[in-house]
Order: sequence, then structure tokens, then C-alpha cells
Amino acid sequence: MKNERRDTVLVVDDSPETLGFVTEALKKSGITVLVATSGEAALSVCTRVSPDTILMDAVMPGLDGFETCAQIKASPALRHIPVIFMTGLSETEHIVKALDAGGVDFLTKPIDLDELKARIRVHLKNARSVQSAHVALDAAGRHLVAVNSEGSVLWSTPQIQNLLAGTGAADTSLYRLGRALGEWLDAPHSVSEERKSFMLGLSEDLAVQLHPLGRVGPDENLFRVTAEDEAGQQTALRDRFDLTQRESEVLIWIAKGKANKDIGEILGLSPRTVNKHLEQIFIKLGVENRASAAVKAAEVIYAF
Repeated sequence: MKNERRDTVLVVDDSPETLGFVTEALKKSGITVLVATSGEAALSVCTRVSPDTILMDAVMPGLDGFETCAQIKASPALRHIPVIFMTGLSETEHIVKALDAGGVDFLTKPIDLDELKARIRVHLKNARSVQSAHVALDAAGRHLVAVNSEGSVLWSTPQIQNLLAGTGAADTSLYRLGRALGEWLDAPHSVSEERKSFMLGLSEDLAVQLHPLGRVGPDENLFRVTAEDEAGQQTALRDRFDLTQRESEVLIWIAKGKANKDIGEILGLSPRTVNKHLEQIFIKLGVENRASAAVKAAEVIYAF
């Protein structure tokens, strides 16, 4: 017999009638049901089991559903779980409060079972899609981080942690990274600047290049991160295009958008010498202008 994984739903409600009614209906649909009669009990369950979705009563004695949901969403291990609120409250302020707490949906009691099952299916599918995407990104070895508009890190691939570990204070650096991205998101940008990379120094030994990849959720903004390892970048350029040491130095600054005069001042070269190096760079890269050279260089540098 084929052993298929069953969906698990945690139902949180202080009403025995609601618990029994919802639990029985979900079990008949082939869903494994866990129950909790308080917010505290729900948090305790989530420390042992990670349900696929949570049905949360909004109004309960002690820790109410809103605060319980907020605590769940504050946990990196649990924040991906969709929380659907169930309550007799239908005023706009309560709906807004539920969504602000991190809920994905809102059902008004008495619960329509067909509607409940349909919404659970939709949110389970969405949650699995997001999780599958995160796993795929992790496996791809990409340095990616997602933050909300306030600069809180929602998730990051393991490669980000490895990169920041070299600073000696990975947690602090991740926090700084998130705050800096939040400030960038809060600042006004033109259409062209919305995709423009920018630099951030995280420590004396580590500067990173941030590449905005756009919004991937309602308040989930994705960035690619590359270490600004100039020596490694020069080596990569030399190996890829058979450049000399000086040519690789010039090409890096071309990729960063510097003019010949600026490059000359940075490297201690005359503008004429910079031009001579550019002529050889164009030949080795098989391009005719600095814009094309910059594009080809960036492909190597940002893949490094």
C-alpha cells in the first residue's frame, strides 16, 4: 500500500463545540488534526510538531489568537505556516488585526465547512510552493536574503550564513544587513534604480554587493548578495579572459561604472595608459566598447 504523507492541521480554539465540529470534518477529509485549547498550548504544540496550517480562534482567554499568531510568525522555523483565523468578530478592525498579526485568511463563525476545506487547500498549496522554492534556492548554492519593508530578515539561504560567519558576528551582521536593506527599500528610487546594485560594508574585512531582485511576496523583497572580494574577482577575470594583472584591475573599475579619469587616479595611471589597457581588454573580451566590456565583466564578478 502506498504510504502518502497526510496534511496536518492544528486547530486552536477554547470552545469544545468548535473543536469537535471542525476536527471531525477535517478528519473525514483525510487530514491529521492536532488540537489546542489556548494560545499557550498552541505554541507548546508547535515546539514539538510543525503543522502544515493552523486554524486559529481570535478571541481566547490568556494569550489571544492575534498574539499567538504574532509569536508563531516571529519564529524562523514556524513563520512559513499559514494561519487562518476563525472568529465571530467581523468588524474591519479585527480583520486588519488578524492580517497584521501574520494571518493569511479570515473565516467568520459559524464556519462553513466547504469554504473552510477549500481555503485550507489553497493555503497549503501556496505554502508548499514557497517552501519548495526556498529549498530549491538553498540547494542551488545562491547567496539570497529576503526582508520585509521594515528591514527584518524573513529568510536567507545557508550560503548567507556562511558568508557572514567570516565576520565573527554573523547574527549581528545579518541584522545590519536587514536594516540596511530596509533603509534602501524605504528610500525613493527611480525605475532604473530599483534594479541597481549597491555596496554595504558589514565589517572591516567584509563588504558585500547587494542586487535587488524584486518583490516575491506581499511584503517579501528578495536580494542577491555577493562578497566584494576584489582579489578573487581579479583572479576570476584573469582566468576567464587571459588578462594581465593591470588589465583585470582596470576592468573591475569599468564594471563599477568608473570613468577613465577616475580609474587613472585610483590606480595611479595616466588616462592615456588606461586607454591602452582598454584597447587590449576590448580585444581579449571580443567587444567594441566599455559598456559591453562592463557587462561581460559583471557576469564573471557577480557569479564569483
